[in-house]
Amino acid sequence: MHPGTLFLIPAPLGEAEFADIIPANVQQRITCLKYFIVEHPKTARYFLKQIEGMRPLQEIEMQVLNEHTRFNEIGRLLEPLLAGNDIGLLSEAGCPAIADPGANLVRVAHQKHVPIVPLVGPSSILLALMASGLNGQSFHFHGYLPIKHELRLKTIIQLEQESARFNQTQIFIETPYRNQKLLELLIQNCNDETDLCIASNLTLKDEYIATKKIKEWKSYLPQINRRPTVFLLHR
Repeated sequence: MHPGTLFLIPAPLGEAEFADIIPANVQQRITCLKYFIVEHPKTARYFLKQIEGMRPLQEIEMQVLNEHTRFNEIGRLLEPLLAGNDIGLLSEAGCPAIADPGANLVRVAHQKHVPIVPLVGPSSILLALMASGLNGQSFHFHGYLPIKHELRLKTIIQLEQESARFNQTQIFIETPYRNQKLLELLIQNCNDETDLCIASNLTLKDEYIATKKIKEWKSYLPQINRRPTVFLLHR
């Protein structure tokens, strides 16, 4: 029996006009699916309810994949796929498998020779890089920085040095409620001539994107607490 196809489904980054974020052909592809692997069923159901022509939610089967899912449990999640059914991997926000627990699932699917189809939708990391004006030829996404203050500070200094050495844009994110403290730490410890882009609430009505030198940011810091934000640094 041939396996089904694993579709990687991007989700909106927040409350936005659904039709502006998820292309019509992607929505149409999603309506054909009955099986889904999701991070949080509640938000996944809310997402699916917005798609015109979607089958009733009670007919949809969902399995959960999150940061607590053990690697040895992934095989069970793929059982419907290996039985010939198509499955949609739905990220909590943005693109699956990027800063997201879905990466392990995709890797195992490749090992089992499952066709993988990424669908078009918003990626906060790429949108931020596009809008930053910083080096888009060479960049490094680091995910979350260390939580402990001393290690975090050391990492920031290393990122700035690597950026200068390789002419490379350094990209990282933070848990939204720690955004403001991270921003303050960057302003206090980076070189005045380093460029910093702050990209918050991308694709939403109150989207904020600005690139300035550290010395310019010192005169004004935006309030980004609890606003999903991508930070981009270039020296």
